[in-house]
Amino acid sequence: MKIYLVVLDTLADWEIGYLTAELNSKRMMTRPDAACDIVKVGLTAAPIATMGGITMVPDVCYDTVRMEAEDLLLMPGADKWQAPEYAPLLDFARDMVVRGYRVAAICGATIGLAQAGALNERRHTSNDKGYLKTVCPGYTGEQRYVASPAVRDGNLITASGLAPLEFSYEVMKMLGLFRPETLEAWYKLYSTREPQYYEALVASMS
Repeated sequence: MKIYLVVLDTLADWEIGYLTAELNSKRMMTRPDAACDIVKVGLTAAPIATMGGITMVPDVCYDTVRMEAEDLLLMPGADKWQAPEYAPLLDFARDMVVRGYRVAAICGATIGLAQAGALNERRHTSNDKGYLKTVCPGYTGEQRYVASPAVRDGNLITASGLAPLEFSYEVMKMLGLFRPETLEAWYKLYSTREPQYYEALVASMS
């Protein structure tokens, strides 16, 4: 399995932090030896700078990606998603959604998908429905907008930028790499900070 992480200037570091930590460390996976590689995907091969000032170098360019059924295209938020130069990458992401590959987008990436027409026929969420209507002329999916932190519709997950935890939870459920009881305990621990869920988390991995 490959996690194709799209990297672009102004990437919102914190929105993918839970996911990258758990997928890279594999500490909670049912099978820690499972193949799960994070591959950084760029518009070009040029390094990018995240919103937090961290430099990332893409491993591959988007136009060389050949997704398999179990792979995921992971799209973090960024201020640059609506820049004209990213239209080809958004077209690629829209095509992956339409073709049934797994795509997960949060915050500004959902705005990019709306701009590319990927959300018109799918249940989805974003930062604000009115904003999508204002900035994305081709967006006609308001009847399918769900006022929820994170929404899954088949192979597509979308989330508000205020919901990186809920986003991570939905993505980890989709990937199926964790025992359900482990994932539930993890989510409750981080969302409630109650110590009994830490105990449940440890017990679930015994």
